[in-house]
Amino acid sequence: MPPVFAHGELRLYLLVLLLDGPRHGYELITELTRRFGGTYRPSAGTIYPRLARLEEEGLVRRSVPGAPETPGSPGAGRKATYELTPAGHAEIDARLDDVKRLERSVAETVRSLADEVRADIRDTMRGLRAELAAAAQEARSRPRPGPGTAPDPHRTQSNSLRHDAEAVLQRFRNDVLADLREADVAGTVSALTLDTLRTVLDSARAAIRGTLPTGTSAPHRTNSLSDPHQ
Repeated sequence: MPPVFAHGELRLYLLVLLLDGPRHGYELITELTRRFGGTYRPSAGTIYPRLARLEEEGLVRRSVPGAPETPGSPGAGRKATYELTPAGHAEIDARLDDVKRLERSVAETVRSLADEVRADIRDTMRGLRAELAAAAQEARSRPRPGPGTAPDPHRTQSNSLRHDAEAVLQRFRNDVLADLREADVAGTVSALTLDTLRTVLDSARAAIRGTLPTGTSAPHRTNSLSDPHQ
């Protein structure tokens, strides 16, 4: 994946993020992740050196509870907060055109990264469907008992496996709902989240149906999750 930010852009974007007020370093990482819809999450090793440089340039002030405010001193981490200095505000005012270009660039990058994520998901699910279809074809090719024969042990096994599958689905549903609700509290559920959910579930359903004998899926069921109200 090509670099998300060109040279010097992340430095400027950090100043923009601090316009909303003081933030911890990890809050800046979280906010960047949110603005990119989860498609990009910078590492601490990417963010903190740039914050230290901004501090050295007098554009950002770092405050650490109980520690001296000396540029480059230890104690950044999760305890330190960063805020714009008057010089930092002046830097943004002087570069408003650059800020607008950067915001447009970020929007384009988010769309591009989202397209890449969706393409990766589709490719992965396509391969999975092919593997499951081959396994299903092998299962269907096995001879089936005729009428009047003894109870089929495969039928008993099928019933047990169905219950296991339902339990797996329920756990998956509960886990995803919990993740979504937690993310919603933080305001990080994005359009990419919904697109990914639809793409993965559509592909998963098609792949699972491919492992089942023909005719097991009811015709009235929808084949797409594109409309959440269906």
